[in-house]
Amino acid sequence: MTPHELAERVAAAAADKKARDIVTLEISAKTTIADYFVICEGDTDRQVRAIVDSIEEACRDVGVRPLNVAGLSDASWACIDLDSVIAHVFLPGERTYYNLEALWSAPARERTG
Repeated sequence: MTPHELAERVAAAAADKKARDIVTLEISAKTTIADYFVICEGDTDRQVRAIVDSIEEACRDVGVRPLNVAGLSDASWACIDLDSVIAHVFLPGERTYYNLEALWSAPARERTG
């Protein structure tokens, strides 16, 4: 599975749990930590956890396991490191505060449908 395909799978898994404002940033030209960020938000800490669970399950189905999952204790910002893709699942206020899209100034692809 290519990094792009994995990023699409992550975005689809987030959408399955009604994540809002799903954006995929291609960051491969800016850093070596990953090829893509998938950024989205949930309305509550419970929804953030459900989105993370959905992403983990969708990746596990194709043999991809997270290197690390962080932030589930308070679930205001959860991060799933899938090596070539890093998923960030925020509560709305946290996403606005950290503003990763602007910080990385990378080409964004919003998920539609």
